[in-house]
Amino acid sequence: MSPRKRNPRRAAGPRAPVTDEVVVRVLLADDHALVREGTAELLERGGGVRVIGQAADGPEAVRLAEQLQPDVLLLDVAMPGLDGLEVTRRVRAASPRTAVVALSAHDEEPYVLAMLEAGASGYLSKSSRGHEVVQAVRSAAAGETVFSAEIASTVTRRALNRATDSTPLTSRELDVLRAAARGLPNKHIALELGMSSRTVQTHLTRIFAKLGVASRTEAVLVAMRQGLVRPDLHAP
Repeated sequence: MSPRKRNPRRAAGPRAPVTDEVVVRVLLADDHALVREGTAELLERGGGVRVIGQAADGPEAVRLAEQLQPDVLLLDVAMPGLDGLEVTRRVRAASPRTAVVALSAHDEEPYVLAMLEAGASGYLSKSSRGHEVVQAVRSAAAGETVFSAEIASTVTRRALNRATDSTPLTSRELDVLRAAARGLPNKHIALELGMSSRTVQTHLTRIFAKLGVASRTEAVLVAMRQGLVRPDLHAP
């Protein structure tokens, strides 16, 4: 009897190497079933990604994000019930480790900037190629900021225009900004730099004011262009 009981465990042995691979858990939110199903198939075919849920409206996206705690929420901006902005705010509050990435046909600057200020980790156009979306999801799960190429240029140009007369950052502010560019949350930055989370937030607030930006994403883009940091940002 006992050898037979061990057989299923042996059968599971060949799967062990898979545990070393990072599998990104993704929640999809789009009010069009065809888009959700096509995106789910695309992501899972790319490897290293598992779609753990799908939402057809804003309230369902928030509920599933709280319940499933996905690594990435891939979200359409124009959602019924709650729009993408409110979904992003609520998900970031309820599941801080979840990276919210917009995947939308609306790639105009006001939409992009509003989503970033709400806490999104990136913004992709629905005209993006399939492999770009897959790579962006992986990068967002790793703490990177992701944009479609055309959206990245828009955000960078706007941020640089606002930062023309910025005040130089202190060495400590640079430390915080470089850590933020690596995708570290405030708590981890605090541990790494030996300060409280509140102090980290104070530094970030001052950084935003000096650079004339409203989010980490804009701050990192400005600092990157000015040569202050060298983050591993992915812009498909």
